Amino acid sequence: MHTREEQLQAVSRLLDILDELRVKCPWDKKQTFDSLKNLTVEEMYELVDAITEGDTDEMKKELGDLLMHIVFYAKIGSEQSLFDIKDIADSISDKLIFRHPHIYGDVKVESEKEVLENWEKLKLKEGNKSVLAGVPKGLPALIKAYRIQQKASGVGFDWDNMKDVWAKIEEELEEFKVEVHAEDKDKMEDEFGDILFSLVNYARHTGIDPEKALARANSKFIHRFNKVEEIVNQENGGFDNVNAELLDKYWNIAKK
Repeated sequence: MHTREEQLQAVSRLLDILDELRVKCPWDKKQTFDSLKNLTVEEMYELVDAITEGDTDEMKKELGDLLMHIVFYAKIGSEQSLFDIKDIADSISDKLIFRHPHIYGDVKVESEKEVLENWEKLKLKEGNKSVLAGVPKGLPALIKAYRIQQKASGVGFDWDNMKDVWAKIEEELEEFKVEVHAEDKDKMEDEFGDILFSLVNYARHTGIDPEKALARANSKFIHRFNKVEEIVNQENGGFDNVNAELLDKYWNIAKK
């Protein structure tokens, strides 16, 4: 791999390029914090796709796009005398040192769990008014549920027994069935949300990332459905000429 000096030179080169683009490129000149934000979110999702696929070449490209965005934000911040790349780097460095007293101080920890618990308590010392204040409002609901539960657990608000976590799922399922029988759509939605939240909690307790698990299930379904579609088109000329029984047969073939 490259030396530290080579790495710093590469980052310096990127800073120089953004300086030049900001002056000479009509598109780059017009960008603002607000105009870039949705593009940044898009780049994040593309990076997640690359990681999910295990495509390291694509990961490198997407990380480059994200790094460019960070440098771009720093450039705009510098123009407005708000912050520059040094302020950004110093900010995260100071935060990491403060939140790792077991490395940079005299705090002793025995496990990853204790590190996470200390992390949440240190956030409150930094001025966070609430344990859950750091969960972004715009997170997808599944990831948001996982992060909410993680943060609550970090201050001791959690189940001690896995059996109790599963019992909560069963309890929510029964409550959902009652509302289904009553045909109350609003309450059904409410109870179904509780089921999903409880399932995310069980996944967390078993060490499973629910977002990764669902993404895996989605990929599996897409792969199998594409196979079904291929068979349907080859043997029946399209979905108009097949029934549910035949589709089930093709699905079982795709699963194999």
